[in-house]
Amino acid sequence: MITFLLLYVYLISESSSLFSSCKLRRKFYLNDMHKPGDVVLGGLFEVHYTSVFPKLSFTSEPNQLSCQGFDTAGFRHAMTMAFAIDEINKNPNLLPNVTLGYSLYDNCATLVIGFSAALLLASGQEEQFLLQEECLGTPPVLGIVGDSFSTFSIATSDVLGLFNLPIVSYYATCSCLSDRQRFPSFFRTIPSDAFQVRAMIKILKRFGWTWAGLLVSDDDYGLHVSQTFQSDLAQSGGGCLAYSEILPWGENPAELKRIVEIMKRSTARVVIVFAHQIHMIQLMEEVVRENVTGLQWIASEAWSAAAVLQTPRFMPYLSGTLGIAIRRGEILGLRDFLLRIRPDLHIISNFLINTFQVMQFWEYTFDCRFAPPPAGWVEAGGEVCTGQEDLESLGTEFLDVSDLRPEYNIYKAVYALAYALDDMLQCEPGRGPFSGHSCATLQILKPWQLIHYLEKVNFTTSFGDQVSFDENGDALPIYDVMNWLWLPDGRTKVHSVGLVKKLASKGEELTLDEEKIFWNFDSKQSPLSVCSESCPPGTRMARKKGQPFCCFDCVPCSEGKFSNDTEDFWSNVQRDHCIPKKTEFLSYHEPLGICLTTTSLLGTFICAVVLGIFTYHRSTPMVRANNSELSFLLLLSLKSCFLCSLLFIGRPSLWTCQLRHAAFGISFVLCVSCILVKTIVVLAVFKASKPGGGASLKWFGAVQQRGTVLVLTSIQAAICTAWIVSASPAPHKNTQYHNDKIVYECVVGSTVGFAVLLSYVGFLAILSFLLAFLARNLPDNFNEAKLITFSMLIFCAVWVAFVPAYVNSPGKYSDAVEVFAILASSFGLLLALFGPKCYIILLRPERNTKKAIMGRSITKT
Repeated sequence: MITFLLLYVYLISESSSLFSSCKLRRKFYLNDMHKPGDVVLGGLFEVHYTSVFPKLSFTSEPNQLSCQGFDTAGFRHAMTMAFAIDEINKNPNLLPNVTLGYSLYDNCATLVIGFSAALLLASGQEEQFLLQEECLGTPPVLGIVGDSFSTFSIATSDVLGLFNLPIVSYYATCSCLSDRQRFPSFFRTIPSDAFQVRAMIKILKRFGWTWAGLLVSDDDYGLHVSQTFQSDLAQSGGGCLAYSEILPWGENPAELKRIVEIMKRSTARVVIVFAHQIHMIQLMEEVVRENVTGLQWIASEAWSAAAVLQTPRFMPYLSGTLGIAIRRGEILGLRDFLLRIRPDLHIISNFLINTFQVMQFWEYTFDCRFAPPPAGWVEAGGEVCTGQEDLESLGTEFLDVSDLRPEYNIYKAVYALAYALDDMLQCEPGRGPFSGHSCATLQILKPWQLIHYLEKVNFTTSFGDQVSFDENGDALPIYDVMNWLWLPDGRTKVHSVGLVKKLASKGEELTLDEEKIFWNFDSKQSPLSVCSESCPPGTRMARKKGQPFCCFDCVPCSEGKFSNDTEDFWSNVQRDHCIPKKTEFLSYHEPLGICLTTTSLLGTFICAVVLGIFTYHRSTPMVRANNSELSFLLLLSLKSCFLCSLLFIGRPSLWTCQLRHAAFGISFVLCVSCILVKTIVVLAVFKASKPGGGASLKWFGAVQQRGTVLVLTSIQAAICTAWIVSASPAPHKNTQYHNDKIVYECVVGSTVGFAVLLSYVGFLAILSFLLAFLARNLPDNFNEAKLITFSMLIFCAVWVAFVPAYVNSPGKYSDAVEVFAILASSFGLLLALFGPKCYIILLRPERNTKKAIMGRSITKT
């Protein structure tokens, strides 16, 4: 690139402090077309696909380039830009009072010629101009449409980007051009190759093609694609490349023969080609010579619609090709414009047309020659051209506007520049985006000013497509998926079978109508392209050493294994098919589950009976003397403790896993909180019975008792909520305990959360136990403390024994241990606290009196 830059500086001008003017050192004589205008747009197109570049010399004599191989499609591309400018000039709503002109050049598919043309567009053709302190007026061109090749666009943008001259390419797809630091003035109306690569990988996955070959052109376009494709394919895990080869430029039969031999020997049936038409022509000549059939070709956008390949010689091999193609569009009026092109006219619809170019087009189209032939034109033959031949009656491809793809991108590129220029000229003075809120004017236009508006351009074409550029200058990613058909009558049809586009939320989306796809195989079905076929029943994959992961051997499965596709099955004795694994969890239908369920329901029933007894005898001294409100609340909490154990039985689900520990923790804290408050009440009553201690009950009355229970329980509820939100318990299929069995269990999610829950329950229980233990020697009339001490001793003993038993119990038995601990502690509390009271209420009613409770002796009668 440094060479090109030096060439540019040397060829364009010479100046020094001694000179007050710049002078061109050399003029390039290229194939071109021009039309003057208030503002001129440049264009670079491939009107010829080969060239003979003359020896460079800095003489006064012009060196005429010899470009060969007339490209009808390239000529139509140039005419499409001319048509777009003509249409804009006729539109009163777009750039009113401004006439657009153009300068179009033929790059002859040669980098030096394309770069030279870009330099001419940037510098202009004036041989000498005076130097001024400030450069005024409009530049030779305000923007360039092109180039069609990625390599050409890279070279051009590297240099012209230094001068902030906007370039809008219609065909350069190299992902490297999205580098905004290196190419700040580059835009394009075609998606980047990065998107095209992901689209092709989606097609490979769609048809299960995990083994494919990759061929790329030897330029920036192909080499960058090769790197991106291999990287993205590896990340996706969607397949492997059997080979990756670079197609040479120019004539190189030996290299092409070597590549085709690799294709013949490979087991890959799918061949992906990122290359230009000239590469495919040379490659297909060798494929035909070697008669390599049975391949499924996948074409990049560079040749997916190339008519030059759709010939009777190539179609037996290329029929059935799937390709990524530029989005099709419609351009109304283009055909009529093309029909007005005549070799005897110098001006067509007010556009100056290069007669030499038109004569070449005419000779190529009608296979005739003008007498005498134009200098430098040696390909024509046949009859003499009259210039009056009927272009429309010939039915040439040049007039077929039913499938406009590159032309549609050119059309959008011209309009993008026009809309950006229109926005720039509508700027209101004092409210502009430039220094001092200034605006650009038609008299003083600078290319860098247009870039600012080009970045923000947003319009909709007459075909209904939105045109805008992202932060990298790339267009909206969308491609058509094409399929090649070779019809029985010898005609070729390339039709759309799908669409791939980028979505804001889901990435790339591939839509295919598989019923419309033609497969060029005897089976008329999608081919199989894999390195190794799927292993049969009773065997497993063993990767081949030194080979991609798609290549493997099939070896017999180890014991109990059939396939690694799922962990829910186990092999039969013969190891030739899967049978479901046995499942294990604490079920309601097994004896252990039935016993625990029965015990839980029994405890709930007993709680209900005791609650009924206390309710019926609520006016008796025994019930009233033991804080009836706390007793009722304690019974309800015990009932919840018994019922929460049922959540540990049955197949775990998300809601049962989340609810079981929360219900257990809150129920037991409510229960222990009631016991703790009852203990404090016992101590307060004893203290109040002493002289001067009456105030103790004043500060711990009924309201304070209820509030204490509520606060203590709320703390546990907060712990459970934080646990579930941060690391929720969830069901889990454990296959580590047994190879042939799945153990369904609940993982706690957060061990810390579970530990805090249990610790809080334990803290309240120990506190209750200590307070009750200190009050155990109170007079017999206050013997509630002894009952609480005994109940808390049972409770603590159960849960201390629970921890090691729970840790060492695998599978469903860990649930059974937890249920047992819940039931044992609940029964311990129920019997220790309410057993003696129920005994007195039901069997010793004579002791259920105020005198007996107060400790006075009962007189026998």
